[in-house]
Amino acid sequence: MSSEMSRRQILGIGAASLASGVAWPGEARAAAHGAAPHHPGQPPGDRDPSRPYWQPTYSGGAIDVAALPPGLPGQHYRPVVVPNGAALPFKVVDGVKVLHLIVHEVDHAFDPGLRARCWGFNGRVNGSVIEAVEGERIRIYVTNRLPVATSIHWHGLYLPNGMDGVGGLTQPYIKAGETARYEWTLRQHGTFMFHSHHDEMTQMGMGLIGMFVVHPRNPSPDQRVDRDFSLMISEWAVEPGTARPNTLEMTDFNILTINGKVFPSTAPLVCRTGDRVRLRLGNLGATHHHPMHIHGHHFRIAATDGEAIPLSAQWPETTVLVAVGQTRTVEFIADASGDWPFHCHMTHHVMNQMGHGFPNMVGMNPAGLDEKIRSLLPAYMTHGHTGMDMGKMAEVMPYPRNTISMKGATGPFGDYISMGGLFTILRVRDRLTSYDEDPGWYQHPPGTVALKASEADLARDGIDVNEPMTEGGAPSAPPPPSQPTPSGGGHRH
Repeated sequence: MSSEMSRRQILGIGAASLASGVAWPGEARAAAHGAAPHHPGQPPGDRDPSRPYWQPTYSGGAIDVAALPPGLPGQHYRPVVVPNGAALPFKVVDGVKVLHLIVHEVDHAFDPGLRARCWGFNGRVNGSVIEAVEGERIRIYVTNRLPVATSIHWHGLYLPNGMDGVGGLTQPYIKAGETARYEWTLRQHGTFMFHSHHDEMTQMGMGLIGMFVVHPRNPSPDQRVDRDFSLMISEWAVEPGTARPNTLEMTDFNILTINGKVFPSTAPLVCRTGDRVRLRLGNLGATHHHPMHIHGHHFRIAATDGEAIPLSAQWPETTVLVAVGQTRTVEFIADASGDWPFHCHMTHHVMNQMGHGFPNMVGMNPAGLDEKIRSLLPAYMTHGHTGMDMGKMAEVMPYPRNTISMKGATGPFGDYISMGGLFTILRVRDRLTSYDEDPGWYQHPPGTVALKASEADLARDGIDVNEPMTEGGAPSAPPPPSQPTPSGGGHRH
């Protein structure tokens, strides 16, 4: 009951602000205590007591609410951090927050080795974020510099039907060279998205997607964080050697991105030990679900694109599934220093190009094969029989122009981090001079790194490297010899 009341009080605070014109915390919170909660634009005494409270929240209730003063970053809210991207600039005109989106073709770098002709907003692909505050009125101009028509949908937001942005249904197209105006008063807070809603397969597939963050006007203490990251997930099909996404692809994607970048070009998530961290995750990709997994910590599922989850109803996870069209917000305490991976746990999503179209070579014995084929193809070299670790393969395997290798980068121990795609690093440090600088690789305290076991270690613990342990600690019987492959199938190992 107390958790339910807490949630209602929080909702009531925002509603009281919107209905009465209260600008910022203090008066609104005081007015809300002890008062029956009500929805924005609905007089408190008009709610039918027999009607379930949650019914009006389907579409935000009445739309003719009075706008409140615009919120300013650093003064009324902590701005989100957009790795490899940025929040859009704005100005205030007669009490209205005004923004301008320019839709145009962008020469976009997924990584220094791979560029593509994509479509984006204001020079960015997947890395643009609109930030606003609950209760304020916003006016967004959209200028179309594409050679085709477009429209912009505000995904998950309550607004008048004619501002919903569905080309041909709720508005005329924004034709090439035209500028459209969207304007409404925000009546909710949370993590939402925006994207083209005309010829979506082509236009969203070319990159016309972004995040839309609405901060609460009167945040409760449990809504405040130290680090607030916005991460847009997407996938692409860019054939090796080409420079244009194939938006006709439905299943076989070979570029997986966070804010339009692949690892190792994904910017790290830099935190100070003890920071309370929020990750806002959005997915406007095509067909894949993305189970996003964190190492070294667990988080709480704090919100969906529908609304915040009451604290008593949040649950702990180390992996959150972010399906197409969804946002998921997770929060955690970064209390373990180190370099911790944060990545999609679909195994093919931590890769870049060149992971497709290969025959299954794992376990093949290529002895003698290279020499025979080199008589016809002098540069031939068998790949894939020991897996797809591109660390060494990248040194000898030629790639088509404008193509990146399948996997990642050299790590702090000189070994290759065999990851790419939807992969980034949470850098948690006890001491930081700035959140804006990459602190570099983590320096592990002595004795805290998994290193090659010494002979003394093995002898002390009675480990025979040739024998597994049984339940009682004694060596078990050796495994039976492998059976020969039946004739007609397989390779010799």
